[in-house]
Amino acid sequence: MSQYADPENTLIMETTKGRVVIEMRPDLAPGHVARIKELARQGFYDGIVFHRVIDGFMAQTGCPHGTGTGGSGRKLKAEFNAEPHKRGTASMARAANPDSGDSQFFICFEDAPFLDRQYTVWGKVIEGMENVDKIKRGEPVRDPDSIVSMKVAADLN
Repeated sequence: MSQYADPENTLIMETTKGRVVIEMRPDLAPGHVARIKELARQGFYDGIVFHRVIDGFMAQTGCPHGTGTGGSGRKLKAEFNAEPHKRGTASMARAANPDSGDSQFFICFEDAPFLDRQYTVWGKVIEGMENVDKIKRGEPVRDPDSIVSMKVAADLN
């Protein structure tokens, strides 16, 4: 039995700084949550670096090239919602086109209300935010931290 309320919508992200647990919100962004779970189950995120980490703002990951220029090859329709960007929020990165989200996402270090309703919030950190805080900063990051593995909690039993 999982220790999490909804193991099918809980991500266990092991990073080079420690474990981070993200509660996913399919009620807010069902398409994004489904795609992130699909990618996690394929091992897509394993070994991917935090390529853009801005102190007081956010840590971004999910680019297979480690540069912010790539993705999984499948764009997602935006699912903007009223959930605010607060400390610990997991939200989808995108280019100028609202429907350009793919595999890249970020976790907010601090509240970022200027992002509200312009980026798809799909989850929040419920455990290990202190480990997110330790991720090495930079734009780009030299010798960056990475996701060692990212799994859906339901798959760990």
